[in-house]
Amino acid sequence: MNSESVETYYQSAARRALASFPVDTGGIELIAHSENVTFRVSLRGGDTDYVLRLHRPGYNSLEELNSERLWTRKLAEAGISVPASLCTRRGEHFVLTDIPAAGEQRYAGMTTWMEGTPLNEYLESGAGSDERQRIFHRIGEIAATAHNQTVAWTEPPGFTRRRLDSDGLLGEAPHWGRFWEHAALTAAEKRLLRRTRDQLRAALRRYGRSPENFGLVHADLHAENIVHRHGELSLIDFDDSAYGWHMYDIASALFEEQHAADFDAMRDALLDGYRSIRPLAGRDIDMLRTFMLIRGMAIVGWFHERPEHAGSDFFEDVKRQVIGECESYA
Repeated sequence: MNSESVETYYQSAARRALASFPVDTGGIELIAHSENVTFRVSLRGGDTDYVLRLHRPGYNSLEELNSERLWTRKLAEAGISVPASLCTRRGEHFVLTDIPAAGEQRYAGMTTWMEGTPLNEYLESGAGSDERQRIFHRIGEIAATAHNQTVAWTEPPGFTRRRLDSDGLLGEAPHWGRFWEHAALTAAEKRLLRRTRDQLRAALRRYGRSPENFGLVHADLHAENIVHRHGELSLIDFDDSAYGWHMYDIASALFEEQHAADFDAMRDALLDGYRSIRPLAGRDIDMLRTFMLIRGMAIVGWFHERPEHAGSDFFEDVKRQVIGECESYA
């Protein structure tokens, strides 16, 4: 769907949703149409902008969306820079909005706009190796702080998020899709992925789950979901947050940087940053390769579920990387 169609289908719904929030809207601008339809909202006479997101139907329940808001508030209390939720005039985080042109209903929610530059753009703008290492050291610190928060916190009754356990990542119906069935894979590649999937499930069984290695995680901690401003970092887009392994968060932060010439230094900086806040045992670090491969498989599954993105150069890069790693994984 092109941006003009999105404007036609969704902008009027967004404006109706805005009427439920205590804002005096000055302008509304479409900024993204992917999992969700996202608008930037400016206020008349205000110096703070907001994000209004129309959430993809069927992806997160209202209970899961409300739980996400509760967790991000707790992360903010732990010192992590994250968007703050704006409640409706009735004190709710979300309002259900009809979208007649698309035959849909979507939950609409608002958060503060995080000023700055998406980290991927900042890194691509010429950041040197020393700066890149500083950034990834800080990502490690933030991830460790978030994981410490989840270990220390007892979620209230009704709190719910999906589970990215062995079944959620590698089961018969993994959350991001049956990656081994992607149409761009050859029969031999599909067999290879299924065989490696079994090996990975066995590795996860051996690794095990405990409060020390498994809890609430962002689960999509790549550079597009981090905002850079004046040397500081903010986390955004908790749509995929879930109960999962802490090392999956670390793998998500590193996966798309693997082709960088200074990748080893960036990886070491992230791990050093993490360990400055929270311990990592040798067996945790030994699992990084496994979780990096699982992350790649999840991305292949994401593309499998979204054939409209067929032909993506990024997908082709990920597919080659995953197949190559599967061939050598043992």
